[in-house]
Amino acid sequence: MGLGGDFAAKGWLGFSDSPDLRRWLAHAGPLALAARHDPGHAHWLTCEGTWFVGVNALANDAGGAIAGSGPLPGPAIGFARETLGFAGDLDRAQVSIAYPGYPRPRVGESQAAFRFRRDRDAAHVDGLHPVGADRQRRLEEFAGFLMGLPVSEADARAAPLAVWEGSHLVMRAMFRRMLAPHLPEDWPQIDLTEAYHAARREAFATCRRVLVHARPGEAYLLHRMALHGMSPWQDGAFAPPEGRVILYFRPEIAREDWLYRD
Repeated sequence: MGLGGDFAAKGWLGFSDSPDLRRWLAHAGPLALAARHDPGHAHWLTCEGTWFVGVNALANDAGGAIAGSGPLPGPAIGFARETLGFAGDLDRAQVSIAYPGYPRPRVGESQAAFRFRRDRDAAHVDGLHPVGADRQRRLEEFAGFLMGLPVSEADARAAPLAVWEGSHLVMRAMFRRMLAPHLPEDWPQIDLTEAYHAARREAFATCRRVLVHARPGEAYLLHRMALHGMSPWQDGAFAPPEGRVILYFRPEIAREDWLYRD
């Protein structure tokens, strides 16, 4: 089937160790850890100190370069460009750090929301945001993919990524049904709440939940519509004192490509 076929069927791929990526991490890793302790990022420490969200906290440039590293290398970004056709700029990476005890409730999180975080990994599709007092799900960001790059040597029980294999096919059918009749500029105004929740229930019922673990120098790539989340930290899990650290890139693409490109 090949890597492209595997990705199209499963909605995610893992990539083996890349010496070039490890050299890039030698530049980016220390700055990712420094970003955690930047006073300007203090608001990203949540869940009673068990998760540093770190959205766009890494100060890389549009090619992924940081601190003299050169552009982001490795087979994952190569696959995104050569197979998925990504030709745009990278966003500033998220610095996601989990600590023992995750998850605990976020400030203002309802009991139901916390149970969903604990029992369903806070599963979501990137770009959908709860808007307004009634928390309508609206599509406000259009990422081309999700790429994860581990920074720390943590084991497979230290709050790994959870992904529902094949869920991107369920979600894609829903998004096309709901959005295709409208102009792309109007998509962020459309209430997707009921359709999204129904598609999410279908994915939970029909798709296999997989925990994705990788080491520094390895990487993984998720389809932009894949249902995914962060799983709980398991008892006895190992991670260094700085926690389980992963960099995530979610670069935006054109709205039409987001909806219609496979």
